[in-house]
Amino acid sequence: MNYRNLLPLLATVLIISGCDQLQTSLQGNTAEDGQDSSSMAESAPVPGGEVMATVNGSAITQDVLDIYTKTRKPQPGGDEEANSQEAVLNELISLELMRQEGEEKGLASRPIVVALIDQQKRSALAGANISDFMQTNQASDEEARKVYDEKMANAGNEYNARHILLKTKEDAVAVIASLDKGADFSELAKEKSTGPSGKNGGKLGWFAPGQMVKPFSDATAALEPGSYTKEPVETQFGWHVIILDETRELTPPPFEDVKDRLKLLLANQKLQAHIVELRNAADIQVTGE
Repeated sequence: MNYRNLLPLLATVLIISGCDQLQTSLQGNTAEDGQDSSSMAESAPVPGGEVMATVNGSAITQDVLDIYTKTRKPQPGGDEEANSQEAVLNELISLELMRQEGEEKGLASRPIVVALIDQQKRSALAGANISDFMQTNQASDEEARKVYDEKMANAGNEYNARHILLKTKEDAVAVIASLDKGADFSELAKEKSTGPSGKNGGKLGWFAPGQMVKPFSDATAALEPGSYTKEPVETQFGWHVIILDETRELTPPPFEDVKDRLKLLLANQKLQAHIVELRNAADIQVTGE
């Protein structure tokens, strides 16, 4: 089974529900060992923190306000008043009034609403568990250093090149023929290229191989400085004629600059492996088409 799409989905869950306030609240309200699910449901913890407002007797606490603030999109324009705590609290009061009215109308029993609330609960708890896993399975500096050394030992080269993008192979062959006769590459790029760099003479600036699609990178790496491709290079963007201006050894960033990103990458890999283990051990029956 292909699990490549797990991490983007998990990242979404973390954005929705992985806030520190929620994690702290869950850790502080864990049910006692041996308590059954029905008992837990009856004594479900309420959001903590100072009560910031009550709406017809229903409390809005500081924890709820903090969580909503973190997940809420700031109002455009940088208006401080529109993004103040008072403004956010007023939004929550309005939402609470609408929720209460929805309850009175019986909307909570509609199948689509039941399903939505159920999924929000699942996502919140899954996000809390992901956050807990990431906290308890952090990668060490030594693990990050090992990955850094493996990846950066042969960092390779980066290239400064220009290109002319054309719609057809025939057009690219014609451009190469003009270059063979001594035509200026930059002038041809300005005249013939269909790409956005054409107006700048096809300049791409410095780039590492991984920044370009593979056929383009491979063709560039095979050139000597000052030479151009003698055969058109096809990518999903069209047909390219490439000239390599310079090459230099790629200088990797200092370990300290990328350490945290590497540790996050390793933690994500551990999380993905853990989910694969859970899937393999679970009884999963997919009945839908």
